[in-house]
Amino acid sequence: RMTTSIKSQIKAYLDGFYELVSPDLIAIFTPRELELLISGLPDIDVHDLKQNTEYQGWKATDPEIVWFWNIILNLSRSEKAAFLQFVTGSSKVPLVGFAELQGMRGIQKFSIHKAGGSSTDALMCAHTCFNSLDLPKYESEDKMKEKLLYAISEGQTGFLFA
Repeated sequence: RMTTSIKSQIKAYLDGFYELVSPDLIAIFTPRELELLISGLPDIDVHDLKQNTEYQGWKATDPEIVWFWNIILNLSRSEKAAFLQFVTGSSKVPLVGFAELQGMRGIQKFSIHKAGGSSTDALMCAHTCFNSLDLPKYESEDKMKEKLLYAISEGQTGFLFA
């Protein structure tokens, strides 16, 4: 329904785009790869993201949250872009910073929720419409990093339904 209401605009955009770039040339890219190809890797200000993060079930001083920000701060540029894509659905940084991060209901800050359950082997889960991350309790920073890297790399494949 959303795309049908702007069908003529989408068609005009694609017609113009395909005049510049043949559909055969971009067919080899996933939507995420094409976005990064067009936009490039973003410069992600982790301190700005951290300042504009809300916590539910966690406190900013909890060891797990300290580990989390330490991990994010030390990711490579491409891993940070993959993380941002994983939690927001886009690898683009808001023009005016993370205070203006858009979600399903307008401006919606990034939030980290304490995930339920007692398994320290669970993966973190992102809700891109709400810019939120369900973060399980892990036994170590190394374990959290392993699970984060796995989640952001496997989370690039698209939506899965259980």
